[in-house]
Amino acid sequence: MSLLRRFLSKELDELLARGIRLNAIGDIDLLPENTRQALLGTMEKTAHLNDMVLTLALSYGGRAELLHATKKLCQKVASGLLDPEQISEEDFSQALYTHDLPDPDLMIRTSGEIRISNFLPWQLAYSEFYFTKTPWPDFGEEELKAALTEYSGRQRRYGKTGEQVAK
Repeated sequence: MSLLRRFLSKELDELLARGIRLNAIGDIDLLPENTRQALLGTMEKTAHLNDMVLTLALSYGGRAELLHATKKLCQKVASGLLDPEQISEEDFSQALYTHDLPDPDLMIRTSGEIRISNFLPWQLAYSEFYFTKTPWPDFGEEELKAALTEYSGRQRRYGKTGEQVAK
């Protein structure tokens, strides 16, 4: 985790200069204390920025996130703040680590893998996917342009058929 601490220290000025708010999803309590404190400090220093948001997934697992959200909702039910029959998708979304972020429009998967690898299972439900054999370290501007070009030609359906969207 010293790599993350070095990144946070080295890049703080850049984040501030570009108006980038740092966010983290996952169980950051599992991080070493000095790493967690460095992360929380950087998040606090950039909390007022909104030009862009950089979200790091740290100690993150999609199943763990779903379990965390379920427990959070169960606590509300147990305390009488929430009727279990009234729990909505929005309630569940608000209990996720990503409650303050929009769902991804496009998921880019590198290195030839054709799976989501336990990453954002709830949030990716209506996302479009782009798969490339290019390894992550080699994924650059041209590959990003290709992904965005392909994405721009797609019809977003959000779980509907093409006929339903056309109506």
